[in-house]
Amino acid sequence: MNIYVGSLSYEVTEQDLQTAFEPFGKVDSVSLIKDRDTGSSKGFAFVDMPSNSEAQAAIAGLNGKELKGRTLSVNQARGRTDRPGGGRGQSYGGDRGGYGGGRGRRY
Repeated sequence: MNIYVGSLSYEVTEQDLQTAFEPFGKVDSVSLIKDRDTGSSKGFAFVDMPSNSEAQAAIAGLNGKELKGRTLSVNQARGRTDRPGGGRGQSYGGDRGGYGGGRGRRY
């Protein structure tokens, strides 16, 4: 299961997250998301655990806990298409069209 970990301190490392999640079970990977230009942390990460039951235990055990001075937000990661608007590049306006909507109003 892929797990989203948010509200991270900028000092948290991938090793810190590995250490925090390992008591709950096997960790396949940890991906700390970093700014492309500066290389500094963006404050969130993804942790992949192969066992759903161990992942759920980690979510329950770590959500709301403190790590390096920040309270963690830990939950099951959603795929890009699960977000409102269908992910990157999609508008929230549905089928209203481009600039201004263009739905029948004539002045």
